[in-house]
Amino acid sequence: MPSRVVITGLGPLCSAGVGIDPFWESILAGRSAIGPIESFDASGFRPKLAGEVKDAKVRDFVPKSYRKATKVMARDTELAVIAAKLAALDAGLLTRGSDESEEGFTIDPARTGCQIGAGLIAAETEELARAVVSAQDDAGTFSMEKWGTEGDGAAGMNNLPPLWLLKYLPNMLACHVTIIHGLEGPSNTIMGAEASAILSIGESTRVIERSSADICFTGGAESRINPLGLLRWDFAGRLADTNNETNPAAITKPYDPISLGGILGEAGGMLVVEDEQHALDRKAKIYATIEGFGAAQTPPPVFPGIFDEPDPDPIDRGLEAAIESALDDAGVTIDTVDLIIPLALGVPNFDRMELGALRAVFGDRLDSIPLLTLANLTGNTIAAHGGLLAAAGAMCLRSQMLPPNATPCGAFTSTPDSSSPEPMQIRRVLICAGSLGGQTGALVLGRNESNSE
Repeated sequence: MPSRVVITGLGPLCSAGVGIDPFWESILAGRSAIGPIESFDASGFRPKLAGEVKDAKVRDFVPKSYRKATKVMARDTELAVIAAKLAALDAGLLTRGSDESEEGFTIDPARTGCQIGAGLIAAETEELARAVVSAQDDAGTFSMEKWGTEGDGAAGMNNLPPLWLLKYLPNMLACHVTIIHGLEGPSNTIMGAEASAILSIGESTRVIERSSADICFTGGAESRINPLGLLRWDFAGRLADTNNETNPAAITKPYDPISLGGILGEAGGMLVVEDEQHALDRKAKIYATIEGFGAAQTPPPVFPGIFDEPDPDPIDRGLEAAIESALDDAGVTIDTVDLIIPLALGVPNFDRMELGALRAVFGDRLDSIPLLTLANLTGNTIAAHGGLLAAAGAMCLRSQMLPPNATPCGAFTSTPDSSSPEPMQIRRVLICAGSLGGQTGALVLGRNESNSE
């Protein structure tokens, strides 16, 4: 019989806060953490707002002996490393990356794995520009011949930093986390845009269920808040033209047909998941049980407003299949789901498909289930987002509190009835997300009655 898998550590890192306590406080307050982009001059871009992580330096979250290595970390890797440390601290784990002053349970490296969702990391503009300007032709335009090394090439590409490639490989997130913490169990990197973290958590669940590890670090991290990343995501039809508007609530409105579009965020959404008996034996606190996982693909991927395609299917069939698979894996019916935490980007075409999938699975019951949305509070954090959704779901289950941002289906165009959290009996939470590329994932989280400390 497969092992039961539980969540024992939460390490959210986003604009809403650094660590589970400030993150949860912000969510319970229904407070938006989106503001004008400060990390670079975005005045020439259509999107000018984002959910940026501030006041968190990677050097403060790694051992002194490893600080030199932070020089070759891309922003995405930094976010993953910080979030992994936060999750380890919250889970009470001692690893190779722990300080001597820390106390807790010493992991078995061979029985501890790591699965992290990642994105296509955008190169830092200055690093790339220094090499590109050395590959100009006589007219001052970029030349592939000057860039290359063959024939009369001027080898402009050789002006990239020596370790440039090692900085921007997507698997560097898991690479640095496993090295820092000495994780020698199964390791993997999953790239599925907004579904990445959910797919990674599902992979970690399967690793533990088949007894290949006792503990896994899992989730995702990504930052597109840079010139290249912002431009790519805007071209993909995911972002709103914020113009001079500074109030994110006036721009991104989940499931509202008049929503202007999405807003980007950056985050590390890392968890520690664990074999339940292992967690009980070490007297760990348990936030929730991962009861079911499902994944599927939506054919074809949807790029709203970008291609002259026919109107997309009003139902995201891949998401529908993923949710049904997760419920089946959990062995539960729709009647036992008390809260849904979906992607809800505020991109009308995408939201319509997502809502269509939820309606196809839950039918009329969807009208009575609160939907908790985070992208309108933190921005769309892409590969990290499923980790933030899972953290919020785990906290709802453990605290039995419903944040004011949770709204029944169909009521998103009105002002919430309450501005404060409310007690609610929550048995199960559905976490689900589609993605830019059509990958979809879903998790069913259940309340763990042991709630051990």
